[in-house]
Amino acid sequence: MVTGELKRQIDAVWNDFWSGGISNPLEVMEQLTYLLFVKALDEQQTLAENKANRTHEPIPAEDDIFPDGREFRPEGRAEGRPYGDLRWSRFKNRPAAEMFDIVENYVFPFLQQRAGESSHAKHMRDARLTIPTAALLLKAVDGLDAVEMADRDTKGDVYEYMLSKIATAGQNGQFRTPRHIIELMVEMMAPQPDDVICDPASGTCGFLVGAGEYIRREHPGALTDDRQQQHFHNGMFSGYDFDNTMLRIGSMNMQLHGVQNPNISYRDSLAEDHAGDAEAYSLILANPPFAGSLDYEGTAKDLLQVARTKKTELLFLSLFLRLLKPGGRAAVIVPDGVLFGSTKAHKELRRILVEDQKLDGIVSLPAGVFKPYAGVSTAILLFTKTNSGGTDLVWFYDLRADGYSLDDKRTPLLDEDWLGVLGDWRLSEQEHEKNNLPDVLARWHQRDGSETKREPTEQSFCVARADIVANNYDLSINRYKEVVFDEVPHDSPVLIIDELLSLEAEIQSGLHELRTVLG
Repeated sequence: MVTGELKRQIDAVWNDFWSGGISNPLEVMEQLTYLLFVKALDEQQTLAENKANRTHEPIPAEDDIFPDGREFRPEGRAEGRPYGDLRWSRFKNRPAAEMFDIVENYVFPFLQQRAGESSHAKHMRDARLTIPTAALLLKAVDGLDAVEMADRDTKGDVYEYMLSKIATAGQNGQFRTPRHIIELMVEMMAPQPDDVICDPASGTCGFLVGAGEYIRREHPGALTDDRQQQHFHNGMFSGYDFDNTMLRIGSMNMQLHGVQNPNISYRDSLAEDHAGDAEAYSLILANPPFAGSLDYEGTAKDLLQVARTKKTELLFLSLFLRLLKPGGRAAVIVPDGVLFGSTKAHKELRRILVEDQKLDGIVSLPAGVFKPYAGVSTAILLFTKTNSGGTDLVWFYDLRADGYSLDDKRTPLLDEDWLGVLGDWRLSEQEHEKNNLPDVLARWHQRDGSETKREPTEQSFCVARADIVANNYDLSINRYKEVVFDEVPHDSPVLIIDELLSLEAEIQSGLHELRTVLG
């Protein structure tokens, strides 16, 4: 958990960037990511050296990041520097001007040269130092060095707090999914140690990080069993994006959360070039961009065969069905238009989910969940790929409150212990009115039991497949929710008129008396 002192330290670093002339939050985050990566390399070298000292064995070449006694000379430079000068623990103590020279002319070229040596290093191929002055670099290095990030949990929380400070939407409709919504979706899907998990629009890798943390908490044996540990670090997580800044940030997020070798790669997931991973994944967690449209020519043909459309939200839905292996499951965020859109493509995709696959549930989200980025109404779509149907009842939940105000400020409405999903779900009625998330999870687990007996007048209920078919596969909760209006007793119109006439007579009488007095 990020304490007040940690927040203060990070806020100070962030403010230094702003006052130093870097006002784009994504650029600040990218530069911090580079510096944290350099710091992590030094920590890895220190661990390798400590192990070598204990075992009296030399450091293996692949682990010797900063080889002692050797010099690094960037391409095009006449002079080199000892590898040791490139280490965080060394250059942080140099004068500001010398530090700036080392970082700009040696450390960043070193990062570029190492690109490709590991899953994380490959995203440093285009690393550039955009910190404009030696003074600002010194403040950034001193500030990050003062932040205590000794263990994985703290490192991950600190980075998540940094990510929370990105307060502007990126290009291509990118924005962060709130962490508590990610937690809800991960808890509902309950990832297993043998799952192969993908986010085809990974951004900062929040869903993959959330799934990894769930595995660590609920299946600790997965990190002690050799086979499952190998799978966790090397085969479980795949994330794709076509924004290199997001890839760098997402890869660092995974690294700081202790995932050694995830597949975080540059990819336009909807393009024709990437049709080779069909039925490769057992779980998809995603919040894809849904603010644009694509040309038919650049879109994978097999996606267009499912539904011929240019809308990205529908193409991503087709993609999820292609990527999942039979028995695989998905929790994805879609705009409300997917649920009730009237085009042929909209209807066909909903028909496929209901008739050919198993549509498990829909959680309707309030419109303010993604503020200040967007005010669009969305829903969480939960389904299982079967290729043979299986939809009998579809569970609906009308989520009205997520623990935060639904305006641009997104102010917490409860104490921290009562926010999110993982607290005691037995909230009082008053607390539930401010945070529905624990109730969503509790009722999701009862969707095949007590939830089937609830009425459509309640906050959650089930709808039979036949009713959905009869409504042309409309999946909007408002199509099936029933609203009960309290009967308010009213006097008859005649009685009301009589009362008005009586009042009017009293007023007229009073006016006559007043006129007589004033007379």
